[in-house]
Amino acid sequence: MTRAEAADRPDGAPDDDAPRTPDRLRRRTSRLLSQLTARSDRLINEGLARVDARKWHYAVLASLQDFGPGSQAVLSRRTGIYRSDMVGVLNELAERDLVERAPDPDDRRRNLITISARGRRHLRRLDKILDDLHDELLEPLSPAERDQLARLLGRLLDHHSRPS
Repeated sequence: MTRAEAADRPDGAPDDDAPRTPDRLRRRTSRLLSQLTARSDRLINEGLARVDARKWHYAVLASLQDFGPGSQAVLSRRTGIYRSDMVGVLNELAERDLVERAPDPDDRRRNLITISARGRRHLRRLDKILDDLHDELLEPLSPAERDQLARLLGRLLDHHSRPS
């Protein structure tokens, strides 16, 4: 029961039958991050699915746009997508004419993947969709709080991504 629902009760008391989260769990940052990650993933996945896209599509297109062409192995490292999954992602993007494959002039055994003009337009559309979804996710935070949260999370991720 929310506070608003409790306020609607004649006595203003919370419903004792409603499930509650113990304070010691609500204070655990790892639990909060985990639960927020699950909700964020669901929101983003459902939002992208409405336009027949996936997070992996966005990651590959953004990588190609920002860093230029790359091989399957390079794209895997840039995006964190497993090499075995990258093949399927690239096939989906190629079928939609969002990327182009061409033999690598330095190594004819591999292909270089490049974002197509259609892929650049699609990426701009996905940027707008993701901006709207992030606004929904972060609605209770001010712009300054959103920036601060992103900086802090980035700092934590950078720290824990360093080679040991």
